[in-house]
Amino acid sequence: MAEPISPDLFNHLVELAALELSAEDAEYLRDQMNKQLKSIEELAAIPIPEGTPSAAHGVPFPAELRAPLRKDTQVQAPEAADIQAGAPQTSDGYFVVPEIPHEDLD
Repeated sequence: MAEPISPDLFNHLVELAALELSAEDAEYLRDQMNKQLKSIEELAAIPIPEGTPSAAHGVPFPAELRAPLRKDTQVQAPEAADIQAGAPQTSDGYFVVPEIPHEDLD
């Protein structure tokens, strides 16, 4: 398999992401990305019988062995007030964060 992410393509992606990488880090990252793509290709090549549910599990797990589902409830964290007290600025229970400077890409 030829490497799908060539050095030129990787450098273009790094530029688009506005990253600063050393040559060693860039090569390591490109190699890892190519290994991940290879793994995805290998998984995609595994034949799956028609009609197999997408969430099928390899080991049967009957309902009588599963723990019952718990009801989802929203609970206020007891230390929320302490956490917010340490914030530079809050408003109506929310953290206020400064505007992030950015520039429009044309």
